[in-house]
Amino acid sequence: MGQIVHTLLEGPPVLGITSLAGEIYLLRDKGRDEVEVYDVITHHLQRCLTVPDIKGTADMTSCKHHHCVYISDHNIECIHRLDVQGVATRWAVNDKPRCLSVNAVHSLLVACDEVRKIKEFTSHGDLLRELTLPDDVVNLWHAIQLTSGQFIVCHGNDDDAAQRVCMITADGCHIVHSHGGEPGSDTGQFNGPAHLAVDNNEFVFVADVNNRRVTLLSPTFHYVRQVVSSDKLKWHPDRLYLDVQKRRLYVADNEWKDGKVKSGRVVVFSV
Repeated sequence: MGQIVHTLLEGPPVLGITSLAGEIYLLRDKGRDEVEVYDVITHHLQRCLTVPDIKGTADMTSCKHHHCVYISDHNIECIHRLDVQGVATRWAVNDKPRCLSVNAVHSLLVACDEVRKIKEFTSHGDLLRELTLPDDVVNLWHAIQLTSGQFIVCHGNDDDAAQRVCMITADGCHIVHSHGGEPGSDTGQFNGPAHLAVDNNEFVFVADVNNRRVTLLSPTFHYVRQVVSSDKLKWHPDRLYLDVQKRRLYVADNEWKDGKVKSGRVVVFSV
């Protein structure tokens, strides 16, 4: 079980977490100064950055190679790119983007839930390719590409019959492994698998929102253990960031009330 090493203060909902150049970036839903930047060692707030014309944020990730962070905006169907100096640009996705990741060749992967697609972009918004996933991958949340080229994805909303984590072939056509199915709280089930993190050995961390836990799966998608249990959280975990070198798992712990996210914090675990 992961041990809590730090908790960042409660505030507006946390919609994304990542790190870049020795700092932790938090995306909050607060109108201005959406991106809070913290020192990775002391966790002291360093500065805040505002993203111009942002409307509806869904996730954030970073690219160390291009020295920038990316933010998905589902309201205006675009990606905002923010460099370390705070200069912002954006480009159109032309579908509603959900969660984000960066692959081994430094491209941005955008999960588009309504069309069951993964779109791959260069750092400046050129579309490289788009993959349509199998028909039973309904309501796609997050996709991460392994060095083998295969993808790990999580999918399923509250009322969906299947809520799973799947490994999918590099062409997006076939499911290789899966974990989950009918929603529930048993070790082989999920109830809102919304976000993923993968370590260097291809173990998979899954934010299981409605079960209020983070589950660890083996590279072949067998259940290993709960990394974060509900008693370590105040609310619901719906975004993850894994610092592979320091073995720190950052968990966005958000309060949901009447179908809306009201407030949030980040809990840091040693894993």
